Amino acid sequence: MKAVVIRTFGEPAGLEIVDLPDPVPGAGRVMIATEAIGVGGVDTLLRSGALAAYGFTEGHVPGGEVAGTVTAVGDGVDVSWIGRRVWAFTGVGGGYAERAAAPVEELVPLPGELTAADAVTLGGSGAVAHFGLAHARFAPGESVLVRGASGGIGIMTVQLAARAGAAAVAVTTSSPGRGARLRALGATHVLDRSGEGDGTAPGAYDVIIDVVAGPDLPSFFPRLAPNGRLVAVGARGGQPPADFGTHLMAAFQKSMSFATFSSATVPSPARGAVRAAHFAAAVQGGLRSVIHAVLPLDRAREAHRLLDSGEVFGRLVLIP
Repeated sequence: MKAVVIRTFGEPAGLEIVDLPDPVPGAGRVMIATEAIGVGGVDTLLRSGALAAYGFTEGHVPGGEVAGTVTAVGDGVDVSWIGRRVWAFTGVGGGYAERAAAPVEELVPLPGELTAADAVTLGGSGAVAHFGLAHARFAPGESVLVRGASGGIGIMTVQLAARAGAAAVAVTTSSPGRGARLRALGATHVLDRSGEGDGTAPGAYDVIIDVVAGPDLPSFFPRLAPNGRLVAVGARGGQPPADFGTHLMAAFQKSMSFATFSSATVPSPARGAVRAAHFAAAVQGGLRSVIHAVLPLDRAREAHRLLDSGEVFGRLVLIP
């Protein structure tokens, strides 16, 4: 089968398309003929070598989110899965390929009306957005700021917060054009990347969902209301400063809090139920799938260059 490997850590040029043996599904796993493959920020971190300290090596096949048809099952898996169209989380790799293996508990059946590209746009990002808001204890009537709203997680957070009755949904983004697109998805206020630019925006927010993190994360603590909660659901901008917690202590009397969130801490049945609900909502028109571009698998380098450039609005999808 054709697959993309990280031949050398660093720039997108280090990605290479190769021939590999088809995966054989082990016990509790299935094999999927992929129709669409999601491209995400974790993939670019893996490619860069930033996660090498965690055991990732050159030769790794990136990609954790695919959609396609189950073609084989391992021991202990119901054979009725064979022939079904599914969304799947493959783990921390293996997705950039014509065929991918995944644990059966990480499968979600797809509605017939939902395309594979839409599935990999909604599946992973939607669960992070949903449970990220829950982790922040968001309640209807509260104000929300989404920092880094132009990617898949940010776009889903905007939609879900608006649907759930947020009093205001502010976003940070890089251009007025992107801001207009986010308003169409439910944003009420558009700010620049520093959090400025809209004099009518709330002065403080009950919840900040941060996809970026990085060195500027502490500058957003003053934008929290008393009892406000900032939850980092990503780290596209890298790690925050080592002393970022001192900013919270300096505002001790505001009772603000900071937390990280990973969907890995949510049991797979709960994640699957939310994904199925999001897929159904998309079919019914209640959620929108925003795809920046669909590219063939052999243009994975181009997909990574686009992500690195910051030009992407929505999801990049590879097709075999």
